[in-house]
Amino acid sequence: MKRTILITEPVNQKGIDLLKEQGYDVRMGSGPQEDTLISECCDCDGALTRNGQFTRRVFEHCPKLKVVSMHGVGVDCIDVDAATDLKIQITNAAESNQSSVAEYTIGLILMLAKKSIRYNNGMKDGETSQVRTMYGMDVQGKTLGIIGMGNIGSQVAKMAAFGLHMNVIGYNRHITGTCQTEYGTLSGNLQEVISLADFLSLHLPGGNATRHFIGAKELSYMKPTAYLINTGRGEVVDETALIDCLKNDRICGAALDVFEGNLPSKDNPLLSMDNVIVTPHTAAFTTEALERMSYQAALGIVEVLEGRPISYPVNQLH
Repeated sequence: MKRTILITEPVNQKGIDLLKEQGYDVRMGSGPQEDTLISECCDCDGALTRNGQFTRRVFEHCPKLKVVSMHGVGVDCIDVDAATDLKIQITNAAESNQSSVAEYTIGLILMLAKKSIRYNNGMKDGETSQVRTMYGMDVQGKTLGIIGMGNIGSQVAKMAAFGLHMNVIGYNRHITGTCQTEYGTLSGNLQEVISLADFLSLHLPGGNATRHFIGAKELSYMKPTAYLINTGRGEVVDETALIDCLKNDRICGAALDVFEGNLPSKDNPLLSMDNVIVTPHTAAFTTEALERMSYQAALGIVEVLEGRPISYPVNQLH
């Protein structure tokens, strides 16, 4: 009997082709909502998802389900504890978008430093003379602080240090004092990292442990000339505190690819601030990254169902 795999939302063809090559019956779903998943995944052996709300209730209604694989890295929408309790393997595409997000972060740093967006908008609005009186800055020799020194944060650090000759200091909560790396300094002192940064880049995962990790107190440590960049998770920053900070010129500006509650509402003040660059959670969305996400997510399903070693496990089943 053929195994059936549900793909909850559209993905790049590379992953679909891999599943079909393995002889699986691929079922294209109609959405990530909980009730939809219960209806469409109830007789499936595996699922590949982007935003599927895989709750304990969904798992309990899907008795054949052996694996759910995330098209991407973060698994905020999956109840991993429930999956583990019910012996369902969760995998992701852990190495799919690291370089893409790191490159995007560097791009945002440069756009902030060089005032590219403000020049662009000023020229298009016929204010060429006015915007030419604004001056950007060089990033060489400036300090980049990084909160979240995982795979993406480490790549940003290397690009900044080796490519742009920036001074890099990263926060690592597991150490005391400081230590040196090939690309700069690691510090266990959060306040030190924030206060030294000319650019502060956030690369923390989501979840209760990191919600509002950067709040009013942490923002108060920043230099008034500094910029905040967030390409990680929106909930890491207390958005109300950030808006207040920007309105009162306590920091120079920000570049945000993520927001609290996913995308911002149309009346969010961040969308109308000249010193804020906003993008719609697209740092990871390059052609190459989307191919890797689809393929690595599909690979996880194949590995689990065929009993192979799992390349990118999220939970450990005993």
